[in-house]
Amino acid sequence: MPKVWFITGVSTGFGRALAEALIERGETVVATARDTAKLSELAEKAPAQVLALPLDVTKPEMIRTALDAAIARFRRIDVLVNNAGYGLLGAVEELSDEELRSQFETNFFGLVKMTQAVLPLMRAAKSGHILNLSSIAGFRGVMGGGAYNASKFAIEGLSEALAMELAPLGIKVTIVEPGAFRTDFAGRSLNAAARIIDDYAATAGTVRSGISAMDGNQQGDPHLGARAMIEIVGSETPPLRLVLGADALRGVRKKLDEVAAELDKWESLTVATAFKDGVKAISAS
Repeated sequence: MPKVWFITGVSTGFGRALAEALIERGETVVATARDTAKLSELAEKAPAQVLALPLDVTKPEMIRTALDAAIARFRRIDVLVNNAGYGLLGAVEELSDEELRSQFETNFFGLVKMTQAVLPLMRAAKSGHILNLSSIAGFRGVMGGGAYNASKFAIEGLSEALAMELAPLGIKVTIVEPGAFRTDFAGRSLNAAARIIDDYAATAGTVRSGISAMDGNQQGDPHLGARAMIEIVGSETPPLRLVLGADALRGVRKKLDEVAAELDKWESLTVATAFKDGVKAISAS
């Protein structure tokens, strides 16, 4: 029986590639984006399989309206793909409060609101799968990407807790961590801090220019990434984390090695923080 997939951010990138792959497989897709004009081709190609809806994940009323329409049409949601989001470059000191909060409103709080809205349906069905699009930047920080890193790290922490909460209810959670894929991330979907501080030219500044130059030359194929996501949803034992791309795999392994080496180096100091045997704590009062 075909699954019903609810996908945010379907206008381009992973969202678009995933929707196209699902339609080819005969699956049912609720395709959402802020601009539904970009979804018309999908809906026209397979009107029985596709419901195209406007959705800005930062607006709770639009989330509710889109879900109501999806349930009225298909009666259930089997897979939620939280894909909507964008990148923001800039050294931490360069970021304005407005830029930082806007990043979190879309990338993190929008994902939380969307998930909270869908969960009652999945709990009632005692089944479901949630794919939260993170990034290698949600596992490994990079200079110039502090805001984006923080929003994706937040998704990872939330998803780890969510996976443990939902496992007894028959609902699965997977964090998707792509590396550099040929999507709009380094182009249309990339913002930069308005403020530039010259002292960061050799650090955050190089990342800002380097990522923009990468646009259109990334090694990752979003259509193959979409197939990988579909494959793990079909697995009886899907991973908590799905790393996509050789570059992302190298980044994850490099950080794990660095953390292990640092733990070993400072282990004696780490464990020398307990009360000594027979010594009672001194009351602060």
